[in-house]
Amino acid sequence: MKLANLWAGLLALALLQGCATGPNPRDPFEPFNRSVSRFNEGLDEAIVKPVAQVYQDVLPSPVRTGVNNFFSNLTEVWSMVNNLLQGRPQAAGDSLMRFSVNTTIGLGGLLDWATEMGIERHREDFGKTLGRWGVGTGPYLVLPILGPSTVRDTAALVVDTKGDLVNHVHDVSARNSLYLLRAVDLRASLLRAGEVLDQAALDKYSFTRDAYLQRRGAVLESNGDAEERYDLPEKAPAK
Repeated sequence: MKLANLWAGLLALALLQGCATGPNPRDPFEPFNRSVSRFNEGLDEAIVKPVAQVYQDVLPSPVRTGVNNFFSNLTEVWSMVNNLLQGRPQAAGDSLMRFSVNTTIGLGGLLDWATEMGIERHREDFGKTLGRWGVGTGPYLVLPILGPSTVRDTAALVVDTKGDLVNHVHDVSARNSLYLLRAVDLRASLLRAGEVLDQAALDKYSFTRDAYLQRRGAVLESNGDAEERYDLPEKAPAK
């Protein structure tokens, strides 16, 4: 309930910001989102990015690849569930096979033998499942620490958290260590992309927003979904 209350509070605050400043089809909460983005960027520059750089410099590439494979393998179970909920049994079977292969002969997921064997990855979450069921994305929303999202995907995070295998580790210190390692590994994998973004984008906020919404819409369209697109210009009225 605490997590659900947190997201509800963020949504309420964003709605108040949007009502106060007037609607924007893609980003009615822009003042709120920009303030959260500034907070996230400050936190990243002060703590997250330096830690990720040390992680990248200290650990050899094969070790980092193993860590990334391990956490990717954990997502296969939840992807399988969401593929089933989306009515995609073949994709669900691939997710189950990937998890089985990489957990056994892949040494607990450190090695990605499933990809070598040609078993396709179908990474899904509950936000995409809601999209498959016809739920629109809602406007863009930036979350503290977690970053870009939408109203729908923020609501889906409550369910996604329950499906996260790391969340089911009973030992609190071990669970928190896994969360931390996963976050650092993810940030380290984005270091190069972050440098390109800093150099290329005149307005990093707008660039990130548009890229996120375009990618999210493209992923859903690739699954055959009729998705509400906030990244596209409005259609001209019929004459």
